[in-house]
Amino acid sequence: MEKKTIIIVEDDEITALNLKLSLQKYDYNIISICDSAADAKEKIDIFKPDVIIIDISLQESNDGIELAKAIKQHYAIPFIYLTSYSDDEIIAEAIKTEPYGYIVKPFDPSSLHATIQMAIFKFDVENQRFAELNNSKVDEQSLEKMLYARRDADKPVVKFGDAYHIDISKNEIFYNNEKLKLTKKESAIFRLLVAKVGHTISFSQAIDYVWKEHGATENSIRTLVWRLRNKLPTDIIKNASGIGYYIEE
Repeated sequence: MEKKTIIIVEDDEITALNLKLSLQKYDYNIISICDSAADAKEKIDIFKPDVIIIDISLQESNDGIELAKAIKQHYAIPFIYLTSYSDDEIIAEAIKTEPYGYIVKPFDPSSLHATIQMAIFKFDVENQRFAELNNSKVDEQSLEKMLYARRDADKPVVKFGDAYHIDISKNEIFYNNEKLKLTKKESAIFRLLVAKVGHTISFSQAIDYVWKEHGATENSIRTLVWRLRNKLPTDIIKNASGIGYYIEE
């Protein structure tokens, strides 16, 4: 089996060396040790590692968190935080970057190994689920069939969430029997989410169905969902981290 490659981003030489030696005992290939975010970005571009371990307090600043944000935006690589911090505010900021693990110094090698294995497993499962979602495009006809199957027996009404419903005969969405004023695209993505209640809608599915043309991006969907959420009375739309959105069954 090919060794998993790791980049360590740690500005303390002793900690970085201990990490390297500990991980090599578990047969990982440490392809680079970086002491700054800038150096790490260069090495990530070159080596494309399987996992990145990041010290949150890189150079006694929040450079570790900023690096994690850049990785989240530009690379499909799982990362794990290493830190001596227990400050709630810093941890809360770190959580927003959606790391695949969190190890507190001084680290236990066996716990670090387990965290890396779990990160790799979670990342692989997410990629598999993402691929499956992308292979199941939704067109207008299939969406109408899904909504029709969810309707009340004697009415063209699909109920969902707490006090929401869609009148599929008029393509109108209501909350507590009051019509919601939505744009065409907001209504389209909401209908898509309702038709697939309990299942995640990937970014690519949303782009294909809502835009039906080239030019839209994941950020287009994020902005659209943000606008839609601001118009809804309740927080019914949930995030599927790095994949898309869903409404709970």
